[in-house]
Amino acid sequence: MNSLGVQSREVAMPVNPQTRLEVLRSAPLDAWVALSEDESEIVAVARTYSEVVALSHKHGVHDPVILKTPSEWAPLSV
Repeated sequence: MNSLGVQSREVAMPVNPQTRLEVLRSAPLDAWVALSEDESEIVAVARTYSEVVALSHKHGVHDPVILKTPSEWAPLSV
Protein backbone atom coordinates (compact mmCIF):
# COMPACT_ATOMS: atom_id res chain seq x y z
CA MET A 1 0.00 0.00 0.00
CA ASN A 2 1.13 3.49 -0.71
CA SER A 3 1.01 6.45 1.69
CA LEU A 4 -2.65 7.06 0.82
CA GLY A 5 -3.63 3.53 1.79
CA VAL A 6 -4.20 2.45 -1.82
CA GLN A 7 -2.76 -0.82 -2.97
CA SER A 8 -0.72 -0.43 -6.12
CA ARG A 9 1.41 -2.62 -8.31
CA GLU A 10 4.06 -2.08 -10.91
CA VAL A 11 2.81 -2.36 -14.49
CA ALA A 12 5.09 -3.07 -17.44
CA MET A 13 4.80 -0.56 -20.25
CA PRO A 14 3.87 -2.08 -23.61
CA VAL A 15 6.43 -2.07 -26.38
CA ASN A 16 6.08 0.09 -29.44
CA PRO A 17 3.40 -0.89 -31.97
CA GLN A 18 5.90 -2.16 -34.56
CA THR A 19 7.43 -4.66 -32.12
CA ARG A 20 3.96 -5.82 -31.04
CA LEU A 21 3.01 -6.29 -34.70
CA GLU A 22 6.11 -8.40 -35.35
CA VAL A 23 5.33 -10.55 -32.32
CA LEU A 24 1.74 -11.08 -33.45
CA ARG A 25 2.83 -11.94 -36.98
CA SER A 26 5.06 -14.68 -35.57
CA ALA A 27 2.27 -16.20 -33.47
CA PRO A 28 0.73 -19.46 -34.67
CA LEU A 29 -2.77 -19.26 -36.09
CA ASP A 30 -5.85 -20.56 -34.26
CA ALA A 31 -4.08 -20.76 -30.91
CA TRP A 32 -4.14 -19.17 -27.46
CA VAL A 33 -1.02 -17.05 -27.06
CA ALA A 34 0.45 -15.51 -23.92
CA LEU A 35 2.66 -12.47 -24.34
CA SER A 36 5.07 -11.13 -21.76
CA GLU A 37 3.80 -8.28 -19.60
CA ASP A 38 5.47 -5.73 -21.88
CA GLU A 39 4.13 -7.53 -25.00
CA SER A 40 7.63 -7.94 -26.44
CA GLU A 41 7.66 -11.74 -26.73
CA ILE A 42 5.51 -14.85 -26.83
CA VAL A 43 5.93 -16.78 -23.60
CA ALA A 44 3.41 -19.60 -24.18
CA VAL A 45 1.17 -21.09 -26.87
CA ALA A 46 -1.58 -23.64 -26.29
CA ARG A 47 -4.87 -24.99 -27.63
CA THR A 48 -6.91 -23.79 -24.64
CA TYR A 49 -7.04 -20.71 -22.44
CA SER A 50 -6.36 -22.66 -19.25
CA GLU A 51 -3.32 -24.36 -20.80
CA VAL A 52 -1.77 -21.09 -21.95
CA VAL A 53 -2.27 -19.55 -18.49
CA ALA A 54 -0.62 -22.55 -16.81
CA LEU A 55 2.28 -22.52 -19.27
CA SER A 56 2.90 -18.80 -18.85
CA HIS A 57 2.95 -19.18 -15.06
CA LYS A 58 5.36 -22.13 -15.44
CA HIS A 59 7.66 -19.80 -17.40
CA GLY A 60 7.53 -17.19 -14.64
CA VAL A 61 5.09 -14.77 -16.29
CA HIS A 62 2.25 -14.23 -13.84
CA ASP A 63 0.42 -11.35 -15.55
CA PRO A 64 0.57 -12.24 -19.25
CA VAL A 65 -1.35 -10.60 -22.06
CA ILE A 66 -3.46 -13.45 -23.44
CA LEU A 67 -5.15 -13.52 -26.80
CA LYS A 68 -6.67 -15.97 -29.26
CA THR A 69 -5.26 -15.77 -32.77
CA PRO A 70 -7.64 -16.19 -35.72
CA SER A 71 -7.57 -19.16 -38.08
CA GLU A 72 -6.25 -16.74 -40.71
CA TRP A 73 -5.30 -13.08 -40.66
CA ALA A 74 -7.43 -10.67 -42.62
CA PRO A 75 -5.33 -8.75 -45.18
CA LEU A 76 -5.39 -5.51 -43.18
CA SER A 77 -5.26 -6.98 -39.66
CA VAL A 78 -1.47 -7.36 -39.41
